[in-house]
Amino acid sequence: MTADSPDTARRNIRILTLSQAVGGAAPPIIISLGGIVGKLLSPDPAFATMPVSLYNLGLAVGTLPAAWVMRRVGRRQGYIFGALIGIGGGLVAATGIAAATFLIFCLGTVLVGFYGSYLQSFRFAATDSVSGDMRAVAISRVMIGGLFAAIIGPQVVIWTSNAIPGLPYVASFIGLSCLALLTLLLVSRLEIPRPDRAASVDLSGGRPLGEIARSPRFILAAGTGVVSYALMAFIMTATPLAMVACGHTVGEATLGIQWHVLAMFGPSFFTGKLIARFGKETVAATGLILIAGCAVIALSGLGLTHFWIALILLGVGWNFGFIGATAMITDCHTPEERGKVQGLNDFLVFGSVASASFLAGALVNTENGWSLMNWLVFPAILVVLVPLVFGRVFGSSHA
Repeated sequence: MTADSPDTARRNIRILTLSQAVGGAAPPIIISLGGIVGKLLSPDPAFATMPVSLYNLGLAVGTLPAAWVMRRVGRRQGYIFGALIGIGGGLVAATGIAAATFLIFCLGTVLVGFYGSYLQSFRFAATDSVSGDMRAVAISRVMIGGLFAAIIGPQVVIWTSNAIPGLPYVASFIGLSCLALLTLLLVSRLEIPRPDRAASVDLSGGRPLGEIARSPRFILAAGTGVVSYALMAFIMTATPLAMVACGHTVGEATLGIQWHVLAMFGPSFFTGKLIARFGKETVAATGLILIAGCAVIALSGLGLTHFWIALILLGVGWNFGFIGATAMITDCHTPEERGKVQGLNDFLVFGSVASASFLAGALVNTENGWSLMNWLVFPAILVVLVPLVFGRVFGSSHA
C-alpha cells in the first residue's frame, strides 16, 4: 500500500532517514562495548565476545517475528513496538553491568538485537511510499542515515563511558535507551497506511512463502544480499585482528575501520541515482566485483595501505551490492506478500552475517588464516555474480 501523496512520501523518507541515524547508533554501541564489558563480567574469558554474538543472533532471529508484527499492525505501530524493545534492552544491559551479572547483560544485548531487526527494515519501509526507479533512490536516502549512526554511536560511547562514577559503561547503555526513545518519537510521526483488516488477519495472503523462495528471481536477489553482507562482515571482523598480528597498531586498525564505515554509507548519496541510471543488477554486480577487488588488494601485501585500501573497497562494494540487492527484492513480491518476503530476506541475510562473524573469528587466528579468508571471497562471489551478469545480459533476471 502506498502513501497518499508525494509530499507524504518525502516526509516519510525524511523521518526514516533520521530514525536510521538515531536508532542505527545502537549496533556501534554494542559492537564497541560488548566485548569489553563481556570481558569484565564473564566467568571465562572465552565468553567475552558472547554479548556481541548474541546481539547478532537476536537480530537474525527477530527478523521474521518483526515482519509478522508489521504485517499485522502496520509499519508505524511495529516500529513503535520495536523501539520499546530497544528502550528495554538498553536498560536491561545497563542493569546487568550495574549488578555485575553477565547473564543479565547478555539478555540486554539479545533484546537490542531484536530491536535491530525492526531497524533493518527501514530501507524497505521507504519503498512503501514510492514506485518504480524511485524505490532505489528512497532506499539509498534512508541508508544515508547509517553514515550518521556510525558517528553518533561511537560518540555516545566516548562521552558516557565514565559518566557514572564507579559504574563504567552503564551510562552508555542508558544512552542507547535514550536514542531508542528518540527513535520511538520519530517513527510515531510516520504516515504509512495500516494494512487492510482482511490482510492483517490473513497472514497467508499472496503466494505461499515456499513458492516465492524457490523462484529464481528471489534466489538471485536474496543470494546477492547474503553474499554482499556476509562477506563484508567476514572480512571486516577479521581485519583489525590481522592488522595487529602484522605489526600495525590498534590506532591504525581503528582508523582503517573508520574509513571502512565511511565507505559503507558515503556512496548512499548517489547509489540510488546509479541504480536508476544503470539498473539494480548492474550496480549490485559492480559491488561484488569491488569486494573481489578488496580480496585482491589484501592478498597482494600486508602493508598499512594494503589493509586500508582493501577496507575502503569492501565498504563501497557492500554499499552497491546490498542496496542493489535490496532494490531487487522489491521486485520479488506483490503488496500483500511484502512483509513475509522482506522478513525471509532479512532472516537469510542477517543469519549469514552472524555465521560469518563466528567463522571469521575462528579462521583469522589459524596459520595463514588471513590469506585463506580472502581466497574464500572469490568462489562466494562467483556463485551469484555469474547468474547476475548472465541474467542482466540475457534478460532472465526478471523471469
